[in-house]
Amino acid sequence: MQNTQTHSIDALLAYVLAVLPDHRQNQRDLRKLAIHLRALLIAEDLPDRMDAWRALNAWLAGGSLWNDVYIDSADVHGSATQRFAVLMDVLAAHPELAAGLRRAIRQILDETDGANLFGEVGIPSDRGFLSEFGDRLTTRLIPSPRDDHDLGHLMSRSYTRTRDLTLVRGLQPSSFQRLVELLFPAGEPAMTAALERAMADGFRLLLARVQGQGLSQKLRTRSQPGPVAHSPFRRLGDCGENLLCAWEQGRLSSPLLEAWEAGVAACRDEMHVISKRLEAEGISVDIVYGLDVLERCLARLEAIVAVMQTGRESPAPALALLQQLAFAAHQSASLGHVVRSNLRRLQRRIVDRAGETGEHYIAETPKDYRHIWVAAAGGGLLTVGTAAMKMAIAGAGLALFLEGLGSGLNYALSFLLLQALGLMLATKQPAMTAATFAAIIRDSKGEARLERIVDYAACICRSQLAATIANVVVVACGAYAFDAAWQWATGHSYLNRAEASYVFHALSPVDSGTVFYAALTGCILYLAALAGGWVDNWAVYHRLPQAIAEHRLGHRFGRLRMIRLAGIVSRNMSGWATNIALGLMLGMTPVLGRFFGLPLDVRHVTLNSGILSLATSALDVELSTGLLSLAIAGVAVMFVLNLGVSFALSLLTAVRAYNLPKADLKELRRRLWQRLRRQPRDFLMPPRVPQPA
Repeated sequence: MQNTQTHSIDALLAYVLAVLPDHRQNQRDLRKLAIHLRALLIAEDLPDRMDAWRALNAWLAGGSLWNDVYIDSADVHGSATQRFAVLMDVLAAHPELAAGLRRAIRQILDETDGANLFGEVGIPSDRGFLSEFGDRLTTRLIPSPRDDHDLGHLMSRSYTRTRDLTLVRGLQPSSFQRLVELLFPAGEPAMTAALERAMADGFRLLLARVQGQGLSQKLRTRSQPGPVAHSPFRRLGDCGENLLCAWEQGRLSSPLLEAWEAGVAACRDEMHVISKRLEAEGISVDIVYGLDVLERCLARLEAIVAVMQTGRESPAPALALLQQLAFAAHQSASLGHVVRSNLRRLQRRIVDRAGETGEHYIAETPKDYRHIWVAAAGGGLLTVGTAAMKMAIAGAGLALFLEGLGSGLNYALSFLLLQALGLMLATKQPAMTAATFAAIIRDSKGEARLERIVDYAACICRSQLAATIANVVVVACGAYAFDAAWQWATGHSYLNRAEASYVFHALSPVDSGTVFYAALTGCILYLAALAGGWVDNWAVYHRLPQAIAEHRLGHRFGRLRMIRLAGIVSRNMSGWATNIALGLMLGMTPVLGRFFGLPLDVRHVTLNSGILSLATSALDVELSTGLLSLAIAGVAVMFVLNLGVSFALSLLTAVRAYNLPKADLKELRRRLWQRLRRQPRDFLMPPRVPQPA
């Protein structure tokens, strides 16, 4: 393989075709294999060799060559490794070609540093979640310079796309053993020496990361109390170094391996303690990020130790390490992966808190059902004043910011009064009840789980329907009564004819943006529930109730009063945050839309029912007119989209937070449809006899 003629594409293609039967030789991709092999064999410098290696790797991951499964080689398992089998057959049939490929690989290993390949690829940085997210976003938007002397950089560039993992995912130990025997033969130890040195350096880097992350203040303060010298993260460094030195000297022993396994188990036990304290004391994304870094480091260390332990005796540990590196390299460029892996616990915490807050929105007994009617009627009556104040602020001619702030404060104050008086607003139910709904799916098991879920779904449906009807009916009647009282006191309606006419046209689902605005309002309701759960988690994590109870103002007002205040804050923080966030978002969204020239507005079913009643009273519009019919249809659309969108988004968040299986959701839809057809009354009225809990 030393002359140009032997390196020609036609000669290499002849080698490839010679190992294949006649009916397999018409595949045009086989010529590309010859091109990539030639580029790697004749490359004169490191950048060219790197590019040729990546091109060959991309060709190997290109999927099946033929429609039927290639069975000419016993080492091929499925279509994912057809290309790999062809290459192995060619190298086995032509030892001089395999020797040329080994020389190219040897040159790559001699000119590169592999420590980062084993110690850094796929392991997030130490700077925290936001820095890691920013780095990945920057890499996605701005091209990064290539570093050909870093094997870790080569790995990251080789597995950027999902399709690049095709070969690694389908590779079997027997096929991998064949690769090792051809390219890293036992008779040439120099081929593996560079990789072994790199693996040792990466092992030490990982040990340092475990010690640095495990002994950081944010994790140490939530670990079991004790001196730093006794920390399992610090002791793991000693165990790992002893193990590595013994492996380098060829005297690896069972006691060292047992001590290593015990050290890893102690680290994981400590991480479990930290996780439990997080669930109880509030989630911190930085701490979750630190635990994720530790888990990745420990998994990589275990994979390396498995390779040290078996050596060339078994290809499975080396293949498992290769697969772990490839998948980690692929995930290291993913924005979605870093968000999902680090925010899932926070999502779960928010969902759990929203579920606890929303329990009183659900009627499981006739008594609960009557309470919802009364509380929702009171909420509708209070909303009459909210709607009247909203129209007053809108017609005051204020600056945009002041108008949005005034509307937001009006909504927020109204929602806070609803919470303080124990009243209900129907559209706030879905974001709360969906979390409880998902918690039942999570906590229940077996066949009885689906039946319980169906029963609970019926409870949610009739509860929300009752609250919505009570809200809308009472706010409509109350608005008529308010306008009548206003006319008696002032001699004219609360709204003038121009304002009333605008209301009718704005609520029409045909010639206005009511449909989109109602769906947007459902999103706002969902976001407000998330904000409430996040603030509640923040208060628990920073121990706000304890800080209030221990504040120095207790010397003036009394320690007992401060403890009571801390209890009030602890019980109501989530509700306060939800109501204030919801009010400000409802008030500021239309203002922001006008300021930026975007089609943004809100359509809240209860508030707009009251506003529609005020407009109807001002214009004396009869029910038979098309204008009123369109406005009523718009309110109906708001009812469906406000509740539907917020419930769907909340349920989706809960499902993702708990990784609920899709099969269960499919079966749940089927059972819900069956119950609705056979027992529709369950979705409208509570059972006459209370069911046992």
